[in-house]
Amino acid sequence: MRRSKPKSKTNTRAKKSSGGGRGRAAAPRRLPIVPVLLLVMVAGALGYLIHIIKGAADQRSVTPTAVVSTKNTAIGAQKPSTTPVNPIDQKPVEKWTYIQQLENKEVVVKLPEAQESSQLFLLQCGSFRSSAQAEQVKAKIAFQGLGSQVRHSSGSSWYRVVLGPYDSKRAAEQHKHKLIKAKAVGDCAISNW
Repeated sequence: MRRSKPKSKTNTRAKKSSGGGRGRAAAPRRLPIVPVLLLVMVAGALGYLIHIIKGAADQRSVTPTAVVSTKNTAIGAQKPSTTPVNPIDQKPVEKWTYIQQLENKEVVVKLPEAQESSQLFLLQCGSFRSSAQAEQVKAKIAFQGLGSQVRHSSGSSWYRVVLGPYDSKRAAEQHKHKLIKAKAVGDCAISNW
């Protein structure tokens, strides 16, 4: 028995695609209905808005103008003349009276007196094992205009950079925020003296 040769797929594809241009004509592209409809609606709304604004402007220009009369007291003077005054040229009348009411008003606030404490506060901005690192932080603090000290405890190997004493915690916090804002130190701790 004889077998026939297998048909190659590449040949059949080539035959199908070779006559593609002469066969059936391409279908015309359809116009997208939804976007065209939305465009027509937006254009109509815009035209309507312009028509309303134009009508409001026409109605506003019909308003009557005020008439100002001048009196002449001289004998033989002509009749008083009337000249139209544009309302835009007149100074507007203030509707609100709170401006005059608050002009001379004085508000008294009673603040509680600060309690004076005998407690002092200390600001510690670093603790280092080497004195060289502590001196570097002390120099950064000195560039900010604040005086600091490096303290070394006799039984410890740590060098602490401290500021103070401060009479109030608020003063210590102000200097702490000043140093952090200037990026002279990372953070500082406030403690009792």
